[in-house]
Amino acid sequence: MTQKGQHKLGKTLWAIADQLRGAMNADSFRDYMLSFLFLRYLSHNYEESAKKELGRDYPKSLSKDKGPDFVVPPPLEIWYQKNKDDIADFEKQMRKKVHYVIKPKHLWSNISEMARTQNGELLETLEEGFRYIENESFDDTFHGLFSEINLNSDKLGKTPKERNKKLCTIIQKIAEGIADFSTDTDTLGDAYEYLIGQFAAGSGKKAGEFYTPQQISTILSEIVTLDSQDPATGKKNKLNRVLDFACGSGSLLLNVRKRIKDNDGNIGKIYGQENNVTTYNLARMNMLLHGMKDTEFEIFHGDTLKNQWDVLNEMNPSKKTEFDAIVANPPFSLRWTPSDTMAEDFRFKGYGLAPKSAADFAFLLHGFHFLSNEGTMAIILPHGVLFRSGAEERIRTKLLKDNNIDTVIGLPSNLFYSTGIPVCILVLKKCKKEDDVLFINASEHFDKGKRQNSLDKKHIENIVQTYKYRKEAERYSRKVSMEEIEKNGYNLNISRYVSTAEDEVPVDLNEVNKSLTSINERIEKKTKEHNEFLKELGLKPI
Repeated sequence: MTQKGQHKLGKTLWAIADQLRGAMNADSFRDYMLSFLFLRYLSHNYEESAKKELGRDYPKSLSKDKGPDFVVPPPLEIWYQKNKDDIADFEKQMRKKVHYVIKPKHLWSNISEMARTQNGELLETLEEGFRYIENESFDDTFHGLFSEINLNSDKLGKTPKERNKKLCTIIQKIAEGIADFSTDTDTLGDAYEYLIGQFAAGSGKKAGEFYTPQQISTILSEIVTLDSQDPATGKKNKLNRVLDFACGSGSLLLNVRKRIKDNDGNIGKIYGQENNVTTYNLARMNMLLHGMKDTEFEIFHGDTLKNQWDVLNEMNPSKKTEFDAIVANPPFSLRWTPSDTMAEDFRFKGYGLAPKSAADFAFLLHGFHFLSNEGTMAIILPHGVLFRSGAEERIRTKLLKDNNIDTVIGLPSNLFYSTGIPVCILVLKKCKKEDDVLFINASEHFDKGKRQNSLDKKHIENIVQTYKYRKEAERYSRKVSMEEIEKNGYNLNISRYVSTAEDEVPVDLNEVNKSLTSINERIEKKTKEHNEFLKELGLKPI
């Protein structure tokens, strides 16, 4: 399907969501809508694989002309009824091939049929299906995946009957909305991304925290996929490991993967960490919806600052997990409470701790510790990290003296759903070739919107190309020597180095004086003429 068609499916599903959620706020309804879309994807994928596995033995679908209340069973249900002794072997094979199992009655084709016929057992069947997929489908991939979905919430209805009816309506509308579109992975995955963005836009600050707008995601992913030592040579062919330690819904990681795949390259494995359980579930669904196998990614639920993930907690430097690309959009200026022992933490040792009032540098140092010598890290942070004093100045100074800060990019304000403040992108490397810092001031380059500003293709390309070729342009970009940065007390405030202000036109005071004299003479002449007219009319002159 074309990109236009993919976008149309997203808009169709969003219109359904907007129509059906009623008084329910956007981020509450999001969890239902996206979970049903995910079940639809899992089911379709499973049924297509079952067709191939069973071949000619796969039953044909029954006709729907058996009355409005007749629930047409999925073909797989018919096969299960006729081949009870073969079910265990069949499911064993499916676990090998698609890495999960869904019982026929829990498949979307059955759930949507129950919704079409307003079946009173839909709620119970759906709840049972979610629990089965979470706990028995396959290993830990789906564990707790639907934990935030409360099918018995009063938001759906006050009684089980009302809730069942509401669910029937939602599912029926989604089924009808999808029916006219292609069911390939790219289409549903892109529709899912579109919906996440729309829900984030409609939910304000709270929901916006987990979503990096696609335009900014594209900039970061383009940067980290370019060759680290010489970006001008183009994209890398392979990234062994990619990390986002504050991954939200996973869109940044998927964007990095897309850039590499579009260049006919490949990625070993994607790693993400997320502290919010709802968003953690969204990220896992997002990975699978984009056609990733459970062996190709690992998403961990836990606190990044406490470093609770075993993968990143190896004390032996020789066994440390390192990443070729790191991207992140952590919470801005998060208050944190580091323990007394954290100063000796391998991530912060030698730099000191970020202040309790703002964990920005704690996040940055966490990621930077795991960056490989040939890797690139791009992180979104508030402008305060560029110039704040105290502990942050000490950390910034060490990173600069060690020649680890490669590029500072200033972005326009009001690009995010969670905040209107302007932010910057810091690009870091461990083996940097240049001994200067590239500053890009893109703060004035954007399309103004009613609620949100945005970057178009030209704006994004200009930032990426400027980084790629380390170009200098008046009032936009400049390479600044370490000597100049040192003279400025290691302050990285972008406007110190690249001002967007237009040069004032020189004023010739002699010319101004002549002009004023001429004007005064004309005023005096016209006043005399006016007074002569007043005298003729018998009126008092001015």
